[in-house]
Amino acid sequence: MTMNTDVRPNRRLSKLALTINLSLFATLGSAGIYAQDTASDDAADVEVVSVTGTRIPRAEVVATSPVTSIDEFQLQLDRAVNVEDIIFKLPQAPSSGASGGSATTIDLRALGQNRTLVLLDGTRAAPFGFRNAVDVNAIPAGLIKRVDVLTGGAAAVYGADAVSGVVNFILDDDFSGMEFSTSYEFPDGGAEQFNAEAVFGGDILDGKGHLTGFVSYSDRDALLAGERDFAMLNSTSVVNTGGYYTDVASGNSFGIADDGSITDDMNTNDVTAASYLVSPMTRKSTGLFWDVDLHDNVTFYGRAMYSQVEVMSAGSVGQTPVSVNETVTLTSDNPYITDDIASRLTFDDNGEAQVTVNRNLGFGLQRTRTMRDTVQFQAGFKGDITDYLRYDVYAQHGKIEETDKVYGSGYDTSASGSSTFAAIVNTVDLFDPSVALSSLETTLIYHDRERTQNVAAITFSGESTPLFELPAGPVSYAIGYEYRREAGVQMPGDAFRLGTTFSSSSSAEIDASFYSRETFAEVLVPLLADMPFVQQLDFEGAYRISSYSNTDADNTHKLGLNWTVNDDWRLRWTRQSAFRAPNLGEFAGPVSGLSLALFDPYSDQFISRLAGRFEGDPCLLGTGDADQCARYGAPAVGTEWDSSTALYTYGGNPDIKPEKADSTTIGVVYTPEYVDGLDVTIDWYSIEINDAIWVIQPAAALQNCYIDNPVAGNPLCGAVLRDEETGFITTALVNDFNVSTFIQEGLDISAQYQFAAPQAMGGDFTLSYSANLVTEAKKKLDPTLPFEDCKGTYGTACTGDYASSLQADYKHRLSLGWGLDAWNVQVSWRRIGDVDYASDHSIGISAQNYIDVAASWQATGELELSAGVDNLFDKEPPVPSAGATRFNTVSGYDVVGRSIGVSLRYRPSL
Repeated sequence: MTMNTDVRPNRRLSKLALTINLSLFATLGSAGIYAQDTASDDAADVEVVSVTGTRIPRAEVVATSPVTSIDEFQLQLDRAVNVEDIIFKLPQAPSSGASGGSATTIDLRALGQNRTLVLLDGTRAAPFGFRNAVDVNAIPAGLIKRVDVLTGGAAAVYGADAVSGVVNFILDDDFSGMEFSTSYEFPDGGAEQFNAEAVFGGDILDGKGHLTGFVSYSDRDALLAGERDFAMLNSTSVVNTGGYYTDVASGNSFGIADDGSITDDMNTNDVTAASYLVSPMTRKSTGLFWDVDLHDNVTFYGRAMYSQVEVMSAGSVGQTPVSVNETVTLTSDNPYITDDIASRLTFDDNGEAQVTVNRNLGFGLQRTRTMRDTVQFQAGFKGDITDYLRYDVYAQHGKIEETDKVYGSGYDTSASGSSTFAAIVNTVDLFDPSVALSSLETTLIYHDRERTQNVAAITFSGESTPLFELPAGPVSYAIGYEYRREAGVQMPGDAFRLGTTFSSSSSAEIDASFYSRETFAEVLVPLLADMPFVQQLDFEGAYRISSYSNTDADNTHKLGLNWTVNDDWRLRWTRQSAFRAPNLGEFAGPVSGLSLALFDPYSDQFISRLAGRFEGDPCLLGTGDADQCARYGAPAVGTEWDSSTALYTYGGNPDIKPEKADSTTIGVVYTPEYVDGLDVTIDWYSIEINDAIWVIQPAAALQNCYIDNPVAGNPLCGAVLRDEETGFITTALVNDFNVSTFIQEGLDISAQYQFAAPQAMGGDFTLSYSANLVTEAKKKLDPTLPFEDCKGTYGTACTGDYASSLQADYKHRLSLGWGLDAWNVQVSWRRIGDVDYASDHSIGISAQNYIDVAASWQATGELELSAGVDNLFDKEPPVPSAGATRFNTVSGYDVVGRSIGVSLRYRPSL
């Protein structure tokens, strides 16, 4: 891990810029060049670079916005196969690492994946879904040169969505030569990973251009819950394939055991062991990057990338095997009804018996196969108009096509509207546990989805030298215009659209789009230079005017100071506003519904990954206020209730408004000359988000209505509807509203110290430390609620569908490396601080520590070998006594365990 990159000030190129009328600037600039030949020659000799957090090119990687970087050396030493392997070790990102779903997204500071902006080389990466999240596994990990993590809002620079921060993946688009690499990670049973990659690059057109290309393939095996002891501590049991039968007329009930014998009770099977703890995934990707000098002042550049990701996961339907609980007609001439069974049934004069059948259909666990194709294309022109004025114009297109297919399910209703199960009950042996009702099984399309993003932008950047210079140097600037259009189309399969499937899930049609038009400007003004205690003092400012087709939009700004005291000390400060426009899912998502039983821990249909959203009816459980329960007509304590008769509904809101945010950062960079090799960076940040788009989960609504605030007129009571006659819950309304406020403050700390190893060892040691310390984290999920203290917590009371459930207030990575000639060895210590259960602070999880070791050997000038062990001591994830969100633990901890990896990198001489 490397800290913020800093280079000493270079006086030959000015810092940044005041917005100047371009037509005047271009005209006067041309004349100014002839009057300042020497200055222009000097400027032309200085190479400018792009810096994350600003659109102004500069000669030094110094900016006011705090940016933490992971360099290529560390990425290779970590043997990163997928981007989630990188994100998992970031202190600022509480990622689950090994994903159990169909995509891996980034959630900086546990403020929500839809509040983190993901960039590729400084421009937007295409999102895969309707919540604007990017599946980072579509990014080729082997081609990443650097990962920059920017703290705080950056909407004035990059536009909407940069609320909690920005993650910028810098790709190696200037590669020369050929390189072949392969790696293999093998944990102890499950989740093995293989990767192979080829990269090539070189000059073309007699040196006027450069071309870089890559081909990559990676494969990850499944890790099943049965392969890890902690995941099997609590089981998920479902009715077996023998079934449980109730004669309607007499009330007689009986079950069929797995060996075919008749029992008085229902027989169940534990299906947990075959569930995905880590989903199997295959990724194929390829791409080209180019730049060609068409003229001295015109460079044509771009990229074309394609990836195909195939994931088998629980998907939206979960993995619980499908079953029926249906009253059907059994006939006396059914050849599979034995005398013993017939004696337990009541046949009428027509030889018919009404029987309620609760039976596993024998299809096995449900699985969803997601096939996601991603195309990202960018083309642009850039160059110098004068020696002090540059332009960059580009257009990019991103398109993601996705098909989700569900296995282990089928149609429960025929085209005529009749029950498919009822139609076969007298033609198959229901009572034989070995008989799978395979005639009912059909592979179903959950949905086909297409998501597109088109961006076009033009930026002019330069400096004021042709017109004027301040005493501390010239002013630099960037101004531009950006157009963006987002669109999404989703076509559900007919079974999930019409609700004619055995699966307890649904999908809805969506066809929505919006566009934005934005004008932006940035300026950097050198205020003071070469004075006592002020080697350089710069002011940065940015302003963006935004217009959105689907909502009101806020203009955003950035103010910053960068004060270089001397060669040892630099101080920086920023104040930024940001906003997040409603995404397609939030303003146009149709209302969909799932069975509430999937969220009910007291139901046999409960899905563990949905834990915490509904925790039962407090009026029936006896935990609710008696007067409040009576006020809303709830049944008496202990009344039996089938939650499968109720719905959990969710969807968008066409009246949704943008979120608004303000962030402040104050930082210090310490690079003492008297301690050679030491770099320390500390940045304090404060982020406040108002009108945050959130959903009220039924567990939170019921807790507030019936336990915490049981008063008449409590608005949260209306989030869970009851039947007017029976009083049972009928619907939990989980829709998007601007109801919340989030506040987080903390410190990002980076330090690196390189020093000589003892003479007997030789070489150098490098000590690196990167940490995130949260000093305050609180959320008001609804205006009627007080702020919740979420610092150092886990659980759904402080989170939601798009934010991490683990919100540790401390996380670090400390590494000690030793480099000697062709060898590099590193030991790393990752720590996640202790956390309390957000709903009950008396329950907690102690701090978790992981040790990783890695080594690389440059065997020859062409061949490099690496090996390492992650989670050296095979530490299992913690199992809290309450509040587990997935397989008895909490998402965010390492579920894989010890993993040994080897890699080979070969770069032949050409």
